[in-house]
Amino acid sequence: MTPETINLANPHLYLNRELSLLEFQRRVLAEALDENLPLLERLKFLTIFGSNMDEFFMVRVSGICKQVEARIMEVSLNGMTPPDEFAAIRKLSLELMNEAQHCLHKKLLPKLDKEGIHILDYQKLSKPQKERADSYFHDVVYPVLTPLALDPGHPFPHISNLSLNLAIVIRDKKGNEKFARLKVPDTLPSLIPIKRSSGGVRKDGTIPHHHYFVWLEEVISSNLQNLFPGLQVEAAYPFRVVRDADIEIQELEADDLLESMQQSIRKRKFGSVVQVMVNESMPANIRELLIDNLEINPNDMYTLANPLGLSSLWQVYNNVERHDLKSPIYKPRTPKALKNIAGSRDIFEAIRAENILLHHPYDSFNPVVDFLHAAALDPNVLAIKQTLYRVGSNAPVVEALLEAAERGKQVAVLVELKARFDEESNIGWAQKLEEAGVHVVYGLVGLKTHCKITMVVRKEGEGIRRYLHLATGNYNAVTSRIYEDFGMFTCDEDMGADATDLFNYLTGYSTKHDYRKLLVAPVNLRRKLEGLVTREIEHAQAGRKAHLIFKANSVADPEIIQLLYRASQAGVKVDLLVRGICCLRPGIKGVSENIRVISVVGRYLEHSRLYYFQNDGNEEIYLGSADLMPRNLNHRVEVVFPVEDKKQIHHLRKNVLDTYLKDNIRAYMLDSKNSYSRAQNDAKGLIDIQEHLMS
Repeated sequence: MTPETINLANPHLYLNRELSLLEFQRRVLAEALDENLPLLERLKFLTIFGSNMDEFFMVRVSGICKQVEARIMEVSLNGMTPPDEFAAIRKLSLELMNEAQHCLHKKLLPKLDKEGIHILDYQKLSKPQKERADSYFHDVVYPVLTPLALDPGHPFPHISNLSLNLAIVIRDKKGNEKFARLKVPDTLPSLIPIKRSSGGVRKDGTIPHHHYFVWLEEVISSNLQNLFPGLQVEAAYPFRVVRDADIEIQELEADDLLESMQQSIRKRKFGSVVQVMVNESMPANIRELLIDNLEINPNDMYTLANPLGLSSLWQVYNNVERHDLKSPIYKPRTPKALKNIAGSRDIFEAIRAENILLHHPYDSFNPVVDFLHAAALDPNVLAIKQTLYRVGSNAPVVEALLEAAERGKQVAVLVELKARFDEESNIGWAQKLEEAGVHVVYGLVGLKTHCKITMVVRKEGEGIRRYLHLATGNYNAVTSRIYEDFGMFTCDEDMGADATDLFNYLTGYSTKHDYRKLLVAPVNLRRKLEGLVTREIEHAQAGRKAHLIFKANSVADPEIIQLLYRASQAGVKVDLLVRGICCLRPGIKGVSENIRVISVVGRYLEHSRLYYFQNDGNEEIYLGSADLMPRNLNHRVEVVFPVEDKKQIHHLRKNVLDTYLKDNIRAYMLDSKNSYSRAQNDAKGLIDIQEHLMS
């Protein structure tokens, strides 16, 4: 077959989106299994795996379940129907979750025990330890517990999302069997320290070597008789519930988006159940009772070992002060151009002198906060405009905006209320900003605003100058220390004019169809990206230099994938650095043999999006917020911006991208069958991209 006769829409040329995402979870789990990592870092990756799997079921599996229930048979990109996807997801998820439990019990807990971090079974506690645990139960836990009976007078209670519960079997004096449900309180630590010094630093400043913990649910189970006086507690079986948490907003019918979001968040607690985790010890009759009352399919029940929620192990990583078992603390650097900034004028002078590139977490996020504080204090600053997607609960960026408003600046902020799992935090900040007199808007109907941009309008001489911060990541000072992202300060006139047009688009009724330098979704981003790839194809066909390097979180857009296939067929070398989902199949003869797909998983979450075009030696690089997915290109407001400084382009190409492509420690290579393997490890030249960028 010739390239012209190959049908690039053939489902066999694509990998399944959901299974690709589960393969990413496998790579996260592989970090927990990596004996070269410090022990508590391995435990951290196990907790991340647990949290990721919860979110996968809450968002992705819940959507597939709805399709199955509605008997929707629309096939995915790779030709799978929803029932096919669900069956494959269940099989792979069970495999991964059992592997995670094996990792915890056979690999990590024995090593933690040797290092003096003891997570003990209640039944194996010494007499003094049991006394301490029981005392904690009576003093702290018992007053919080609310057992709920199940009988004709007491209907089956609501089981909240991500809650751990006990299904309790009780027998009365007449020998009648009864059932009760007890929620393990999530307001208390999942792991109870059973030694006064456990879990932190002593009063004298020394660090205890031994830490002893016992699971809260085990202590409760062993003290249940206190809750049912006069009755015999026969058994207690833990179960954990995961519900559909994907919020749907009927925006066109919503008079007040803020109020609609608040109502939707309340409804999230009552979403349909998509997963129930139980232990092997739970008998069939209790399982059937849960299946009937939670209204689930038997295939929604997953039999696993304890603990049923791996994310609860964060407590050990966060509270045990054992720096010898963690990665060394890294102190971010400040870019040379911003090192000697003393006041507000200095930072604006520095930006006027040159575009300044930041690479977090290797570069500090403080200059971004300083930029906003400088704008708030500078008497020449007239206005600040910013988009906020995820800022977190501790938000120095928002504090700077509030300060600017208090000082009489005109401040306009677009707060995206639909940022999944950050909705409540964003609603709180939106209300606080409005109370301070900030102009707050909530985005466009039918579109999430995902771009990351700040514009400061400053009076200079007889005119004004616009200073911008453009970024690939969120304005979150906490996650900036663990997410890999790029940011850029500039006062480029064309980009400034584009930013003004963009904010008019976001806050008003602008219907602008193009921009000078910025690539904006859903306006011109897809068209411009496709044009840049097509130009690379034309270079290759004419025998000129052609190379594409795309770094993204996900590659799932069918039109972009087909275009990359055409680039490969034309002889363009294509390197894709894709952290998570990749629906493109590399290495298919006649289609994608010129495409490599590499995934880097390490200490920091790879989050930046970077698009490199060799362009016959006249290299171009774009950075931005957009992944190569239909939602980013069609249904979100995204901004991708050019890097125009030749030195910065050279730095990104040689010091960053080339090193990513040479990584043989953190990198995984994708084959055509959705299988990832570690990059070939050359002992003479070990390269870890994240260590390289830290050094």
